[in-house]
Amino acid sequence: MEANNSNGINTLRYSDIFLAMYFNDGTSCLHRNHSHVLVYMYSGELEINEREKITRLRKGDCAFIRKDFGVQLTKQAYKGEQFKAIFLMFTPKFLREFYNKLDKDKLPEGARRSKVSLCKLPSNRPDIVSLFESMTPYFNSDIQPSEDLLNLKMTEGVYVLLNTDINLYASLFDFAEPWKIDILAFLEKNYMNDLSLKEIANYTGRSLATFKRDFKKISDLTPQKWIIRRRLEAVRALVRSGKRKVTEICFDVGFKNLSHFSKAYKEMYGCSPAGSV
Repeated sequence: MEANNSNGINTLRYSDIFLAMYFNDGTSCLHRNHSHVLVYMYSGELEINEREKITRLRKGDCAFIRKDFGVQLTKQAYKGEQFKAIFLMFTPKFLREFYNKLDKDKLPEGARRSKVSLCKLPSNRPDIVSLFESMTPYFNSDIQPSEDLLNLKMTEGVYVLLNTDINLYASLFDFAEPWKIDILAFLEKNYMNDLSLKEIANYTGRSLATFKRDFKKISDLTPQKWIIRRRLEAVRALVRSGKRKVTEICFDVGFKNLSHFSKAYKEMYGCSPAGSV
C-alpha cells in the first residue's frame, strides 16, 4: 500500500487498485488515462473530457474508461463534498493473465471495440454496488487488504464489465487477435502528441517488443522515423495553406526543437519550410 498526502490531497494505492480522496474542496487534478479503468464515485465529481465531449460522474455513478491518450480526467469537489472514488486500474499484465484463463471457444465472435472511450454503467446493479461497497473499509489506511483479496476484486471488476457489454471484450483484451488496435490508425490520430514508444505500444494493446515486430510488418521505417515523416507532411500541407507561421506549425505538430525541425524538413523536401510556400 502507498499513501500520499500533499496540498490537502490524500490518496491511497493498493496494488493496481487506486483509491483517491480529496479533502480540500477547492482541489482539482487533471491527468490522462494510461490504463483501462473502472471507476465508482462515492462523492465529488469526475469530469471526463473525451476530445471536447464532457461527461460528469457524481455520487453513485460507475463507468469504464478505456485507456486513451485523448481522454483527460479532472477530479474535484462537488456541492461541498470532497472527491472520493475507487479506481480499478487494469494493467496489461493482469488482463493477459485473465485472458489466458478464459475458454477461447466461448469468446464472443461479434465483439467490436467502441469508438468512444467511455461506457457508463447502471448505478443500481447489484453486482456493481456489492463490489464497491465491499471496498469502502480500505479508505481507512489502517485496514490493508491482502493481495489475494485485491486480485479477487480486480477479477470481479472485469466480470462486471464483461457482463455489461460483449463489446468490452474487444476493449479490455485489445492485445489479442482479432481485437488488436490498428497501429497506423492510432498513429494517424496521435502523431502530433508527445508519446514514447512504450506508451504507444501500451495504447495499442501491445508489449514494446510486439509493437516493434508488428510495426515492421507495415512500414520499412522505424516508428520514430514514421512519426517524423508524418509530422513533416503535416507541416508542408499547413505551410502551403499560408494561414499560419512556420514556427507555430512546427510546435503544433509535435516538434520540440526548431533547428532539428528545419534540418529534417530540408533533408526530406530539399528546401526550407519557407521555400515550400
